[in-house]
Amino acid sequence: MNIAAIVLAAGQSKRMGRPKMTLPWQGTTVIGRVILTLQQAGLKDILVITGGARQEVEDALKDWPLRLLFNPHFAEGEMAQSLQLGLSSLDEGVAAALIVLGDQPQIEVSVVQAVIAAFWECHPLLVIPSFQRRRGHPWLAARPLWPEILALQPPATPRDFLDAHQTQIHYLSVETDSILQDLDTPQDYQSYGIFPLALLPILCYFLG
Repeated sequence: MNIAAIVLAAGQSKRMGRPKMTLPWQGTTVIGRVILTLQQAGLKDILVITGGARQEVEDALKDWPLRLLFNPHFAEGEMAQSLQLGLSSLDEGVAAALIVLGDQPQIEVSVVQAVIAAFWECHPLLVIPSFQRRRGHPWLAARPLWPEILALQPPATPRDFLDAHQTQIHYLSVETDSILQDLDTPQDYQSYGIFPLALLPILCYFLG
């Protein structure tokens, strides 16, 4: 039995104004940094759910050892649909799924490893990292709970599912707020000291 990662990368990046998954980040792309972190944490079964900017994301990941799955309903903006698609595509030998945001390159190897370790040590149904009593990503769901996630119907969300299972959550307290961070707007992106998005076309031109 192993743990698989489902990376949710089907968003349309409307607030960013361009495909955020393929923006430069620490020598690779935003989505590339997420995948690299998962690999460094020891995960080998990685499934990426694509949607908006499908071709750009798939091109960015074409050389990575992972699986890609397209969510044809991405324009509806329901994260639950991408999660359901991912869960229904995992092998029978998967004991739990790590739910990862594709626009969260801030995640740390140590946090991913700690979430996985908590599952193997305590075998809870849910493991969620927490910073100052605020839960974040990535979180883990054991196989026995998957049918409930697969049965979610709009307007129900993964947050609604988690709220309904409060007593079954194993909260993992961490010392980093990286679990709460992601990238939604140009201001979010530039707050990390990265050059303004307006300069991207110029940079891409010179890098050829």
